[in-house]
Amino acid sequence: MFWGQTITGLFSKTGLVGWPLLLCSIIGIAIILDRTFYFIRLRFDYSTFSRKLFIHLRENSVMKAIHLCQSYQNPVAKVAGIYLSNLNNKRRDSILSREGSFAIEKVETRLRGLATITHIAPLLGLLGTVAGLVSAFHEIELLGGGVQAENLAGGIWEALLSTVFGLLVALPCMVAYHSFESKADKIARRMQSIVSELDQFYGNRGGTQFKSSDPDDDNELQNLAQ
Repeated sequence: MFWGQTITGLFSKTGLVGWPLLLCSIIGIAIILDRTFYFIRLRFDYSTFSRKLFIHLRENSVMKAIHLCQSYQNPVAKVAGIYLSNLNNKRRDSILSREGSFAIEKVETRLRGLATITHIAPLLGLLGTVAGLVSAFHEIELLGGGVQAENLAGGIWEALLSTVFGLLVALPCMVAYHSFESKADKIARRMQSIVSELDQFYGNRGGTQFKSSDPDDDNELQNLAQ
């Protein structure tokens, strides 16, 4: 019970804009749940991954490093695996750029829709409030000024309910959007970081040309790059 009314009763007073707001809330909740579970699946210990990766590389075990990358679902590990699979490929940078863009695009999937809801919901609420106030004052005009204060107040508070519902829909979506955007930015920074670390590692070893201590690794590496 809120203000002596049930949720259903309050919703019925929002008028036509209540239904678009309800649709926005359903879509917003669906996106939030989808992205929450998605980012949970992407969780991994970057420090541990980086440490294990470079242990393999210092041992000249490129294929072990690639298999390590493939054991993770995180885009950071995927980019590292692509880098290592294309060590001797002259198009490595363009491949990394393309795959990195695809990875970021996947991470940011549906976030634009969530951002749209944060902007639309308050405006829908405001539209409902303005429409309700117009209707309330129109009724006052029809009554010729003989209006009780409680009747006027009742019309106004009912009109303001649309704004309340609009904000209730928008605020959780806004918080979730900024949280997910922060996670996406963190993943993008780590992708750039791992590529920079790999560039530095192979630069310190005299370039990106790499020969594994295991001949079988060299053959597998050539196959992956093709």
